[in-house]
Amino acid sequence: MNDVVVFSLALNGEGGYTEASDTDNPNWVHLDCSLGNAEQPLVGMGLEPRVAESMVRSDTRPRTVTTEDGLLVVLRGVNTNPGADPEDMVSLRMWIERDRLITARQRKLLSIQDVREQLQEGRGARDVAGLVLAIVERLADRVSDFVEGIEEQLSGHEASVEHDNPVTLRREVTALRRQAAVVRRFLAPQRDALETWYRLARNMFDDDQMFYLREQSDRMTRYVEDLDLARERMLVVQEELMNRIAQEQNSRMYVLSLVAAVFLPITFVTGLFGMNVAGLPGTEDESSFWLLSGVLLVTSLVVVLAFKLKRWF
Repeated sequence: MNDVVVFSLALNGEGGYTEASDTDNPNWVHLDCSLGNAEQPLVGMGLEPRVAESMVRSDTRPRTVTTEDGLLVVLRGVNTNPGADPEDMVSLRMWIERDRLITARQRKLLSIQDVREQLQEGRGARDVAGLVLAIVERLADRVSDFVEGIEEQLSGHEASVEHDNPVTLRREVTALRRQAAVVRRFLAPQRDALETWYRLARNMFDDDQMFYLREQSDRMTRYVEDLDLARERMLVVQEELMNRIAQEQNSRMYVLSLVAAVFLPITFVTGLFGMNVAGLPGTEDESSFWLLSGVLLVTSLVVVLAFKLKRWF
């Protein structure tokens, strides 16, 4: 069991903890499922086999499940580990009883470290309910940082849509939209999981804690709505970029069409007089070249004047 236990501590009721978890005080055990087979140790701690299997499953989505013995809550946190992609969200599984909390991870989650540091400093939770609420708050704080970062980048792209390279900007907006979509994929069920948790946890939390849990649920709902709005804004930016690219292409095609129209009669005349057949006028007159050049110049000016009168440019 020690192979998978990251730490085991007991709350002292004053915002701190002791390392021993075999006291009568509420205790918290944190496991790393990537270090070995954590299912058997979980069963050894009194969890039902189905609950233990859910705690160590590699692929999970946020949800809340209630049993006679406690609550199983699965949440996701933004991956803020060095060198990791923020949208690669880390799963956190929590088994919650009145006087015991068991958490399990597949990858390192900095929100857990934050809560433990609060306990080390003596300003942490005093019971299990406060402990899980602190974890939820830290998860939501990092989601907030991610969403705010998405909105800041998007605002910068919106401000530069008129003068930046549209191809490069479109690539950056597409990458940003992909990040938002991946994170929203987990935040939407996480919002539902917190709503379900709020309905099922009345016998574990007091009124103030229930209110706080509701606030965290509302925060998650707001972040989902912010991501939805950001995705809509990204669509507007992408459409604007597509319109700008199309407008630039149309402008270039318009110029080429005008040039072709101006030179069309000239090309016709030069092609006609360039035929190698007998009977072409002016072949023996040295002034014919200059006369023909003057006619072509006048023709071009007439075409340009006609375009100007029709306001084609």
